[in-house]
Amino acid sequence: MYQLLSEQRDFIVINKAPHVHFHSQDGNAGVIAQAEADLGYKLYPVHRLDTPTSGLLIVARSPQSANVFTQMFTAHQVQKYYLAIALGKPKKKQGWIVGDMAKSRRSMYKLLRTTENPAMTQFFCMSISEGKRGYLLKPLSGKTHQLRVALASIGVPILGDTLYGKDVSDRCYLHAYSLHFNYLGQQFAFQQLPTQGEWFTERSFTDMVAEQWQQPDSLAWPTKS
Repeated sequence: MYQLLSEQRDFIVINKAPHVHFHSQDGNAGVIAQAEADLGYKLYPVHRLDTPTSGLLIVARSPQSANVFTQMFTAHQVQKYYLAIALGKPKKKQGWIVGDMAKSRRSMYKLLRTTENPAMTQFFCMSISEGKRGYLLKPLSGKTHQLRVALASIGVPILGDTLYGKDVSDRCYLHAYSLHFNYLGQQFAFQQLPTQGEWFTERSFTDMVAEQWQQPDSLAWPTKS
């Protein structure tokens, strides 16, 4: 369900598995409730991941630290980087995806052409095999389903994301890969490659990440056109 990566005085960092609910439902413990049971103390969520998404989560250990992190997330002072895989070829290899988001049919969202309160995402992509491309995504806002909607909006829905695309796979290929933030004057950086998924663990993908995206915070991210 999850892996405990770091246990600090004020917070923990866990690596959530794919297909795991954030909140408890249907009589089954979500990842936060399970971590509380395992660790033996109360936890306070400060951000979340969709059920199909794997990767890094910060969870506060007190209301006070939760308040600090909530303010940091609101001010976009926690930088998150995600890895994804999609089929097909976008029109450009890097750039921005910007637009307001609105509820659509079922539990879906859609990207609009307006930009009153837009979702903003920067991205790089590289070919990893015939027909498949890896993506490094940097969200600059925190909208529900933001990255899933962003890639679907440019014609390359995430592989295995059956809500926004049609390509069935062993998992939804979206992973919260890296976190960078300054908490009370101390700099923290956490990074974790995905460990589940046929294509995430394929050599061509892991080699590409190691060679090109090992330090996502140091990359020359595309400027807004």
